[in-house]
Amino acid sequence: MQKLLYLFLGFLMLNCGVKKKTTYSKSKNYSKTRKVTVEASTSNPNNPPNRSTRNSSKEHSTVADNIINTALTFSGTRYKYGGTTKKGMDCSGLLFVSFGEHDVKLPRVSYHMAEEGKKVKIRNVEKGDLLFFKTRKRARRINHVGMVVAVEGDEIKFIHASTSRGVIVSSLREGYWNHAFVKATRVL
Repeated sequence: MQKLLYLFLGFLMLNCGVKKKTTYSKSKNYSKTRKVTVEASTSNPNNPPNRSTRNSSKEHSTVADNIINTALTFSGTRYKYGGTTKKGMDCSGLLFVSFGEHDVKLPRVSYHMAEEGKKVKIRNVEKGDLLFFKTRKRARRINHVGMVVAVEGDEIKFIHASTSRGVIVSSLREGYWNHAFVKATRVL
């Protein structure tokens, strides 16, 4: 029994640390159907702009859209610790692959990703920025990462890989994510 407990605790420590949080609507028309509210843009993700000209806002947006489109192709992919394919992804693997396909190099692990780029105030985040979280009560370092896919007023939507639901788009307004949020950075 004690070995089983240690095995279970070890598993929890190795994953991205995302807990399942179910949110239910208070309306009478509640449906358990999952709705995706972020769609891929129509720009060509296989034709990224020249890296030397990425400084303008329009070109930043194009690069960000291309990376977001790549990440969105993994929507629904199951969670797999250390995974970087459609067979399974973890949070940092999702971003490592999505950015890498557009020649933007990121470290493979979330707490190393958090050391890259420029820190951004949450009110100034844009599509393509990274959001970092500590999902365990006594976490000493960042253990989860997501990428901003949309900013709609004061709502920030981000794509990430959760242990319970795989690759999904969530809102920073959700209490769990809002509470676990640590910082945002810009790497583009």
